[in-house]
Amino acid sequence: MNYNSLLKLAIAAALAAGNEILKIYETDFLVQTKSDNTPVTLADKKASKIIIDALSQTNIPIISEEEEIADYELRKSWTSVWLIDPLDGTKEFVKRNGEFTVNIALIENKKPIIGVIFSPVSKELFFADIDSGSFKINKGVINEEINNSQTNFIDKLLEVAIKLPVQRLPKTYTVVASRSHLSKDINQHISKLKNVFGEVDIINVGSSIKQCWVAEGRAHEYLRLGTTMEWDTAAGQCILEQAGAKLIDLETNLPMIYNKENMENSFFIAKQTT
Repeated sequence: MNYNSLLKLAIAAALAAGNEILKIYETDFLVQTKSDNTPVTLADKKASKIIIDALSQTNIPIISEEEEIADYELRKSWTSVWLIDPLDGTKEFVKRNGEFTVNIALIENKKPIIGVIFSPVSKELFFADIDSGSFKINKGVINEEINNSQTNFIDKLLEVAIKLPVQRLPKTYTVVASRSHLSKDINQHISKLKNVFGEVDIINVGSSIKQCWVAEGRAHEYLRLGTTMEWDTAAGQCILEQAGAKLIDLETNLPMIYNKENMENSFFIAKQTT
């Protein structure tokens, strides 16, 4: 399997979806509620279609949060599958705080081998594959490349990508935490960390960008003690692992696995290994 060409395809799909999301972000969009009581917008649906249309040429099965999921009797035979969250952080999208992302991951034998996370508002792009490692493209670069030329656009982006981690961990133990899903258990965990490390800094942000911040060295850990689905974590896990960090399933104490019969994740922690 040519991971590099698949990675480029996933990056192009994420950027195209992000562009469509921003068009809707600037309008007076309608917010609906799904059966699981989570919000969904036209941006979620249009972004899903753009990504599926782009990835369908690979002939690899696709699972998207916004589409009907195939029965496990069929899925369990899949050795490879794309996992997509076309708009991760819909609550943040609705709040218009800019803290949402496009997540695309390729799973092979239950493990994430390609991960792409794009923040449409900040124009930050994180990506990884098991052959090359984990990288970040800083804000401003993507707009500059678009304005200069569309020819070999993705190749030009890859040339300026910065390998993760991009910085040393902060001297003060730093925890990145969800903006919309804080809980009593998380606060208790932070209190325990303070007993161990003394001062603890907390950064609150929405969406899977939290995993990216751990991967780039901006924070030591991100603990999630709440409901998430496979498409919420797969891309981030790949980026974390290829940057030398980890995402651990707290039920098994092992790296998270994917395309399970029940696609709901266990509680987990994303953490730097040093």
